[in-house]
Amino acid sequence: MRAMRATSLRRAVWGVVCAAALAALAACHSYHVDTTVENRSGARVSELEVDYPSASFGTNRLEPGSTYQSRIQFRNSGPLKVTYTAADGRLVQVTGPSMAERQEGRLAIVLLPGGKAEFHPDVTPAP
Repeated sequence: MRAMRATSLRRAVWGVVCAAALAALAACHSYHVDTTVENRSGARVSELEVDYPSASFGTNRLEPGSTYQSRIQFRNSGPLKVTYTAADGRLVQVTGPSMAERQEGRLAIVLLPGGKAEFHPDVTPAP
């Protein structure tokens, strides 16, 4: 009887270990894009917002030569949009490339003089 209990207990423990291992192998991969916004406009920008598929991020101000970083995750597909207030009070809106769910990698956004911006995506191809 004791031998049967020990065998049953070993099988139960082994089953739990196997189930945990399978769960770890099947865990979801978290796709993310490390994003930087660098202000090379020559002046402070305020109310900076970066809209991307499914969400947005931003900061109240970004000094010239400064960089703001954020880790983002696309939940849908669509274009990037950058909006900020220039030093002269003018509202600037720039549309960037389209991004897609499950892309990952790096994205650099560079704010330039005259309300322009460059987008440098280094991300996996859209699925």
